[in-house]
Amino acid sequence: MADATTTKSVASNENGNKKMRCEAEELEGGRIRGQVVLRKKKATDFTSFASTVVEVGRGLVDKVTGHELGGKDVSVQFISAVNADHGNELQGKLGNPVHLEDPVKTSACSTPGELAFSLTHHLDREIGVPGAFLIRNNHHSEFFLKTVTLEDVPGHGQIHFVCNSWVYPAHCYAKDRIFFANKTYLPSETPAPLNKYREEELENLRGDGTGERKEWERVYDYAYYNDLSEPQKGPNYVRPILGGSTDHPYPRRGRTGRPPTKEDPDVESRLPILLSLSIYVPRDERFSHIKFSDLLAFAVKSVAHFLIPAAEGQFDRTPREFDNFQEILKVYEGGIKLQKNQFIESIMEGVPSEMLRELLRTDSDGFLKFPTPQVIKEDKSAWSTDEEFAREMLAGVDPVLICCLQEFPCKSKLNPENNPDMRVYIEENLSGRTLDEAIKEKKLFILDHYDTLMPFLRGINTTSTKTYATRTLLCLKEDGTLKPLAIELILPHPDGDEFGEISEVYKPAKDGIEATLWDLAKAYVSVNDSGYHQLISHWLKTHAIIEPFIIATNRQLSVLHPIHKLLHPHFRDTMSINGFARQILISAGGALEMTVFPAKFSLEMSCAAYKDWVFPEQALPADLIKRGMAVEDANSRHGLRLVIEDYPFAVDGLEIWSAIETWVRDYCSFYYKNDEMVQEDTELQSWWKELREVGHGDLKDKPWWPKMQSLDELIQTCTIIIWVASALHAAINFGQYPFGGYPPNRPAMSRRLIPEEGTPEYEELETNREKALLKTITPQILSLLGISLVEILSTHSPDEVYLGQRDTAEWTSDEAPLQAFDKFGKRLEEIEQGITDMNSDERLRNRAGLVRMPYTLLYPSSEVGLTGKGIPNSISI
Repeated sequence: MADATTTKSVASNENGNKKMRCEAEELEGGRIRGQVVLRKKKATDFTSFASTVVEVGRGLVDKVTGHELGGKDVSVQFISAVNADHGNELQGKLGNPVHLEDPVKTSACSTPGELAFSLTHHLDREIGVPGAFLIRNNHHSEFFLKTVTLEDVPGHGQIHFVCNSWVYPAHCYAKDRIFFANKTYLPSETPAPLNKYREEELENLRGDGTGERKEWERVYDYAYYNDLSEPQKGPNYVRPILGGSTDHPYPRRGRTGRPPTKEDPDVESRLPILLSLSIYVPRDERFSHIKFSDLLAFAVKSVAHFLIPAAEGQFDRTPREFDNFQEILKVYEGGIKLQKNQFIESIMEGVPSEMLRELLRTDSDGFLKFPTPQVIKEDKSAWSTDEEFAREMLAGVDPVLICCLQEFPCKSKLNPENNPDMRVYIEENLSGRTLDEAIKEKKLFILDHYDTLMPFLRGINTTSTKTYATRTLLCLKEDGTLKPLAIELILPHPDGDEFGEISEVYKPAKDGIEATLWDLAKAYVSVNDSGYHQLISHWLKTHAIIEPFIIATNRQLSVLHPIHKLLHPHFRDTMSINGFARQILISAGGALEMTVFPAKFSLEMSCAAYKDWVFPEQALPADLIKRGMAVEDANSRHGLRLVIEDYPFAVDGLEIWSAIETWVRDYCSFYYKNDEMVQEDTELQSWWKELREVGHGDLKDKPWWPKMQSLDELIQTCTIIIWVASALHAAINFGQYPFGGYPPNRPAMSRRLIPEEGTPEYEELETNREKALLKTITPQILSLLGISLVEILSTHSPDEVYLGQRDTAEWTSDEAPLQAFDKFGKRLEEIEQGITDMNSDERLRNRAGLVRMPYTLLYPSSEVGLTGKGIPNSISI
């Protein structure tokens, strides 16, 4: 069967080449008009933040003078897809160089700053139908090449070349840059004159694994996470190397090639903080000028030495502390006085970004304003209810952890015993059922942070953090909502692990000191969940997991490959945001360590979680089944029956998952007619081998990896990648500010344990509940830093591209995939309407809850800004 398929493919390829040669004979003697759309470098297209702020007061305006791109400074040579040059290793014949001509007005210039130029391609039988072109930039500065289009090509009409790439001056490259037409070919189907060009371009993108990478390079390579430490600052700034060991397995990151530190040759040196946005990623992975500007907003708003002087004296009694909830509300209702200086003013004046000005919103008196988080917009106190506490496990920012309780005592890798009080408290609330009956009827649920946190808790509590490992038990009520039954707070024994643990169980209460203790227990659960969400659900299971897929795709799959075209939109900006994160968020002493409870143990905790990561379980149906939140049922929609019918994340997620899977199946089935075509695709097999053995090399021997031997395996793999990069990331990212922008609802840190009886602090639990809680959770300054962080992470950029959209309409020339993609977009519109309808159904009490905050995190489209909805194609923030 394989031989027959190969023969058919070769015959088809030869027939296609004959057709092209016949068409080429019609091309002799005429001229074809073309159009080039590009964009010059802007003020904020800098690859070095330091170059924009060499000294305070200069501002951020690019000093490079404008220049014309027409004339002979930019040349294009078209490459034949039909005729090979026998004197040049059978590569497609090259046409004579043509140059950009006059600027033209065109609707193809859809973004401010884009320019269009005409060009003329002289028809030549030796060249025939162009399948690619070389471009040479003789200017002193780079430009962004968007598209090249040839008009009225005999037998073809328009030929589109979708480029979307930065082209640097010619001296930066060993060879001129190449771009291919928007045709799609499996490796065995590539026109022979383009084969060598296809292979060489992949070799260029792989590089040779040596040297420090330069800003103009496009090399994709792998490295360990060995760039998080700064040993020159002392032991407090040293972290383990993640990846390459059994103790600390981790996905690979993009290699930068920076030299090692003097103190430790295994640790890569770090960039100065002002150079954070110039960390190397392949040039076309870098942020757009708009996204670059947005991150400058975070740099201004979140750096502590800007915020501390701004906040001092703003609140009534105790500096650096919130005394009550009303003082926190001032952050949104009145604002904080921003002590402007020359640096801040130069940024606000010089960066052309509407979002930057929106994020740095100040009134005429200079007050820094934070928008009111959705969780307190309609009701200022409903967030504190038990109902909302439980609802957010199903429709909050981390709805991927709650499990249906399968057995009691709760299953644990560390300790099979549970506090006996848990059974007592549970059975008090089961309306006559026994605990075993409730488990069998799937009425009990658990949010369990014990196994994840306990191995690190003793170390964590030696830092400024003081917290517990928590387990929360809930029951399903008749109205479909969840009711918390008990919370277990667990500590390591102070005399050592051999003495076991200290466990206390708390149950709901409305009055007296018991009510305060219950509020504190819920706060510790939220602290646990906030850290787990940020470090594992968010950073590890979306950002870090996806980066090796991006690297492998660009190294092994040509831009002509159908799977490259399918996946590429879902990788936009991810390497850039991950590089930025390594610089200022997840590094030793970075913003994440400052604002989440595991502090210096943060990345080690995510590393431990990676040991249990299983690729096939990232599929939403598999995840729901594993957590006991769904059971297979052929008679139910999507073949699954949800245990909690009104589980907003799962309900909306399954619709999105199904739409993605249908789109991927339609697309892949167009190019792969059988399993043998998957097996014989050399680029695809190299891609999957490298992804497993290098990109996720620490888990390469796991038996659960798909073998990539069938069309179904390819479809499932691509569906998982797209789901994780788009919908899953959206569901756990863009609700961070709507839910967590109000710190009491979702505190990220706790500073003390429950006070001991007989102390003044314990008495305060009864006399001043609000102050007792605020003394326990994140302090004022770190709250402001955390609010700033989650605001920028939750905000959509003006140049965002959402699921069901492409940044270029002509991304492929194949009509059937275009029609399938159009069908995908229409299905997403239907899902949007379904979400709107469900959010209006008062019977579905988990959709909005007492806070009256409709669940929209999986609503596919969005406007610019802080919307609490929208599914970008990729992990772009």
